[in-house]
Formats: sequence, C-alpha cells, structure tokens
Amino acid sequence: MEITLQNVVFAIVAAAMMLCSFLTVTTKNILRSVTYLLFTLLGTAVFYFMLDYTFLGAAQIIVYVGGVVVLFVFSILLTRSDKNLNARLQPSKILSAAIAALVGAGVFLWCMLTHNFASQVAPTGEELDMKVIGQTLLGADKYQYLLPFEAVSVLLLACLIGGVLIARKR
Repeated sequence: MEITLQNVVFAIVAAAMMLCSFLTVTTKNILRSVTYLLFTLLGTAVFYFMLDYTFLGAAQIIVYVGGVVVLFVFSILLTRSDKNLNARLQPSKILSAAIAALVGAGVFLWCMLTHNFASQVAPTGEELDMKVIGQTLLGADKYQYLLPFEAVSVLLLACLIGGVLIARKR
C-alpha cells in the first residue's frame, strides 16, 4: 500500500477529530467544549471535501458549523447559571460513564473487525448534481427527507425559544 498525500491528510484530520471529540466531552468549561465541537464538525467537512462532495462539505459548514454551534453558544450564554459550575461528580456516575464508554468501544471494535468496509469505497470521479441532492433532501416521496428536515428545523426553533424563555424567567 502506497502512502499518498490524501492518506496523510486523512490521518492528520482523523487524529485531530478524535482529540477534539475527546476534549468536547471531557472539558469542564462549556464554551471550550463547544469550540472543540466546532473543530470536530469542521473535520467532517474536510472529509466531505476529500471525497469530492463539495456541496455536502459546504452544507456541513453552513448548517452545522455556522448554525448549530452558534445556536449552542447563544443557548449556553442565555441560560448560564453559576449554581452548577462547582458541582462534583459522584463516583457512581463516573463508574457508569466508564462502563458505558467501554461497552461503546467494544461495539465499535466488533463492527470494525467483523465487517468488510473496504468493498464499499465511495466512487471517485464525477460529483453529484446539486439538483438531484436538493430533490432528494427536500422531496416528499418515499426515501426523501422533507419531513425529517422540517422536524429538525422545528426542534432547533423550539430549543432557541426554550433558551430565551429560561433566560427571561429571572
């Protein structure tokens, strides 16, 4: 197997994403956690660009990096409470989290070792047409995603309104 520049970039981005994902869930400062989430989502967009899916990479940046992370930051800043900043975790919660992490790692390793993912490599060459992607995402027929798209948009709106209402309660 020959090492190409694409393999090196993939390894660097994957390592950075794993580090940022780990720091997202272990950092005590919530704004830093959201910043690490931002870099993890940017890494996902880099993977889309490496696969020559420029439309999906741009959508990843616009929707997740631009929209969701900004929504998280505003929700955190609106609802921030100083009561829970110094709360200590109970040992039973730490133990249950460690067990859940080990079970998740076991399932991940089992999936990686028992399935042959190399036979399902993404095709290279011509990029998907944006009209086809748009009709698939926003179509109302079978296997099209208009209803989930609308459900997620209503959910995000409800989260934003809930954050504002909680912040105004004071």
